[in-house]
Amino acid sequence: MPDKPTSEDVALWQRRLASQANNRAWTLAEILHRSPEEDEEMLHAAHAAMYFWKMVGEPSNHAHAAQLLAHVYALLKLPVPAAHYLRKSLPHFERADCAPWEKAFAHAVAANVACAEGDAAVHAKHYAEAQAAAAHITDEETRAMFAATLRVVPAPNP
Repeated sequence: MPDKPTSEDVALWQRRLASQANNRAWTLAEILHRSPEEDEEMLHAAHAAMYFWKMVGEPSNHAHAAQLLAHVYALLKLPVPAAHYLRKSLPHFERADCAPWEKAFAHAVAANVACAEGDAAVHAKHYAEAQAAAAHITDEETRAMFAATLRVVPAPNP
């Protein structure tokens, strides 16, 4: 066994850590009533995912990590950093070649950020677009993950 890991080994572990942090943050984000400790863990996990994806990920990974941070900050009712990370992620998901599930999540997160900002019109617009995009998700597991995310986004007032 070599004394020093290869660059490939390091990159493999960084990908694993990015994925683990990402999954943990999303799992915590799906909880309707988190404890303050879970809120803190969710935020740290989201930042860890961004950190590692920036090292080993593609632009798509960077956009997904920024989207996760936007969602987490919106859940924590911190609209300024939420909007910052939404601006970093949304252009990627507005492209025509994005999958329906990516568009659905992007609009759900944008709705959550708008709600945190107190912008009812933008909130309602993105919430409706999230639901419309979700209608095109064919994979049941992905549809369930989206439903778990949309469940924590406040519904717009009628």
